[in-house]
Amino acid sequence: MDKLTLENYNRWLNSSVISDEDKASLKKMSDNEIDDAFFKNIQFGTAGMRGILGPGTNRMNIYTIKKACVGFGLYLLKHYAAPQSCAISHDNRFMSREFTLECADILNKMGINTYIFDSLRPTPELSYAVRYKKCSGGIMITASHNPKEDNGFKVYDEEGCQLVPSKIKDLIDIIGTLGDELTLEVPEGKTKGTNIVLGKDVDDTYVELCKGVQINPDLDKSHFKIVYTPNHGTSYVNAMRVFKDCGYDVHPVLSQCNPDPAFSGTLSPNPENKDSYIEPIKLAKKIDADLICMTDPDGDRVGLACKNKAGEYVLLTGNESAAILLDYIISEKLKKGINLDDSVVYNTVVSSSLGQAICKHYNVKIESFLTGFKYIGDRIHYYEVNGGPKFLFGYEESYGCLIKDFVRDKDGIQAILLYCEMALFYKLKGITLDEAYKNLGKTYGNYKSKLYNIYFKGSEGQEEMKKIMEELEENPITELNGNKVKYVEDYFKLTRKDLDTGKVENIPNLPIGDLIKFIFEDGSNISVRPSGTEPKCKFYVEMVDASLDVAGTRCDEAYASLKKILNIK
Repeated sequence: MDKLTLENYNRWLNSSVISDEDKASLKKMSDNEIDDAFFKNIQFGTAGMRGILGPGTNRMNIYTIKKACVGFGLYLLKHYAAPQSCAISHDNRFMSREFTLECADILNKMGINTYIFDSLRPTPELSYAVRYKKCSGGIMITASHNPKEDNGFKVYDEEGCQLVPSKIKDLIDIIGTLGDELTLEVPEGKTKGTNIVLGKDVDDTYVELCKGVQINPDLDKSHFKIVYTPNHGTSYVNAMRVFKDCGYDVHPVLSQCNPDPAFSGTLSPNPENKDSYIEPIKLAKKIDADLICMTDPDGDRVGLACKNKAGEYVLLTGNESAAILLDYIISEKLKKGINLDDSVVYNTVVSSSLGQAICKHYNVKIESFLTGFKYIGDRIHYYEVNGGPKFLFGYEESYGCLIKDFVRDKDGIQAILLYCEMALFYKLKGITLDEAYKNLGKTYGNYKSKLYNIYFKGSEGQEEMKKIMEELEENPITELNGNKVKYVEDYFKLTRKDLDTGKVENIPNLPIGDLIKFIFEDGSNISVRPSGTEPKCKFYVEMVDASLDVAGTRCDEAYASLKKILNIK
């Protein structure tokens, strides 16, 4: 444990503002727990601040929230004309409502008006509320799909888009001037701001706009059953309204519909985790449902499981569901005579390459960004202001997508509605969604993507992740399991190197990112990056082969070989 970590720990332990309860928790901490809680100040990552609830500088608590909120208040006062305003929402987690009320009180003291909901609301509706009320910015209190021990703090600009790096840098610089989080005083404005509880008009107009994403709203729904779970989160009310209004036969997983911060009805609230599908699959089997869909706790991501021809429920990855939806959106719009020549699709550099293949087939533009939906939201605004192609669809491999841009973040309600329409469309043709994905392979090739995570906690873990990235940058792999690397893309240097010719090109129009990507001669690829929201390193492996099964096996083999090269146990 280094000197600064110990100083931070003792500062909290001896502070008069820390409660006896928190001091008791501090005294019980092991050396490793102290190191993890105090080795740094909690930081903004790809989706704001996110971390474990509890005492500590690297924890989510009333003091770290206060410092971040004061910093954001100063940011709003600096960049926006008076009267500044901020919409605030929260998810179902422990302390979410308390953090929301604390943020509203802080901003009001600073002279900033606030809008809050009467209870929890999903992240995409917060983005919508910022735009609907013409606010200067927004705050979402959420840890998304993280474990129950976590919470988080996301910030938005006046477009309802999470702050991109150029804006976050200024905010971080402001926060860096604030000093000690325990003794920080809220700077008071000349006039106190007002706090207004948002009315039902925000919910009503948002839901109506969500219903407008349908392409084929009149499909026969009479023999189509859906199981839905909000994973104890924010989307239950909005989702059920949309399902009912659009005529779908939906059966909610009742044990997972209450906004329980302990997530007592599920082993995991994360759609990426197969454990989150246990209860929904039980209900689906009972009623013979065609489709299982779920939103994550803050309602910006959607997971799917479809019934296959054998009557079993097959989980779709975010890459797979998004690829089927992308192909459906483009093909169905073209059938209706909609001109897509001036349209653009957005995804990320770690998303499956299948998206590029689909867009190339239909001659539709596609742009890829670093991980973080804020880049997509920001690009939508850029083209609105400067002229450019019109937004068609945006998605990430991490189960999030956006259909229409009245929201500037991933939107689970929009996605869930169009996913259900797409599943129904294929059912009426006698095709299950797993078959629909396999059929894409006949046209575009068989792409299989897998995500592997390795957790690294505390200061030692941070150092180990740093060494992994440095090793890959300084000694990039040139082949793996006999598959030769064609290109190495280094997003920290923003360069793309052709290993055959040695030619190095700059990667344009992207900010620096801690990510390295290897593209093989056969079109397969591997990307590695530290997570921006959790203490883990992510390995995105995609293989292209004659069959999906073979490609999947090759993913596992490639990951195992890469770990061996990097000496990761």
